[in-house]
Amino acid sequence: MIEAARGNIVDIVNLKMYFPVRRGLLKRKIADVKALDDVSFSIRPGETLGLVGESGCGKTTVGRCIVRLYRPTGGIVMFEGADISHSGESDLRQIRRKMALVFQDPYSSLDPRMSSGDIVGEPLKIHHLVKSKKEYDERVAELFIMSGLSPDMTDRYPHEFSGGQRQRLSIARALAGDPSLIVCDEPISALDVSMQAQILNLLQELQSKNDRLSYLFISHDLLAVQYISQRVAVMYLGRVVEISDAGELYANTLHPYSIALLSAQPLPDPVAEEKRHRIILTGDVPTPLNPPAGCAFHPRCPRAKKECSESVPPLRDAGGGHFVACHCV
Repeated sequence: MIEAARGNIVDIVNLKMYFPVRRGLLKRKIADVKALDDVSFSIRPGETLGLVGESGCGKTTVGRCIVRLYRPTGGIVMFEGADISHSGESDLRQIRRKMALVFQDPYSSLDPRMSSGDIVGEPLKIHHLVKSKKEYDERVAELFIMSGLSPDMTDRYPHEFSGGQRQRLSIARALAGDPSLIVCDEPISALDVSMQAQILNLLQELQSKNDRLSYLFISHDLLAVQYISQRVAVMYLGRVVEISDAGELYANTLHPYSIALLSAQPLPDPVAEEKRHRIILTGDVPTPLNPPAGCAFHPRCPRAKKECSESVPPLRDAGGGHFVACHCV
């Protein structure tokens, strides 16, 4: 079990997020979609934690619970030492200045009726971070430069920017409150390959200039996660099944699902790609509406044994801070 520790930017412990399923004229609850079930991990100051897994495994839900777009069903979300799991809106207003979210789609997350300067400067006004119009303009220009945009673009609207420029605009807005945590939810998946590299390099550059800036980098792109992350957590059906330093996880993968996931990632070297063994999992991903008993991965796992269908494996330290939830490891 990973427990909260002093000095971390984020600690989440036994986080649960259930979405009720309602039916009938009276909208009675008939079941719960268990999007997250006992998720625990931490993010250290200045660290990038990569969060990977198949679509629908709960990655985005984790990010939204951390920034409190969702109120968790259970568990604890600690941000800079304070439990924000059930904080009210007045308390969250102050806390949210120190956290930000960069969305997957850089166009739909930007108000098309606002100029780019107003979009980036809006957090400055909401949190009263500037005292004059001159200070406001100077800070907006600074944020544009930090994100690789020209201050001359402040009068343009989102539709006048390319996809990569719009994502830079989203990053500039995220930086406005001088946050200690930015949740990056698939920030490069809508971009072409060359622009993906630029955005990853920008994120690293910003972090190198602020040693307390942390990222939760959510992605299905394992190569991008390996490039930018110091640690990586692997999720399957609402649970973290493995978490470790990035180098250790990629070199010494332990969980059968993580092994299969990494085997599906294309390699840039065609010779290595041709020689390696690719693992094809059988069956479909179970539904979070009715997850299987025991380990959720056991119906598809090539190593599954009787114990796997009877009890949920705890997330335990396999050595050197490499945590894995598997009865077969």
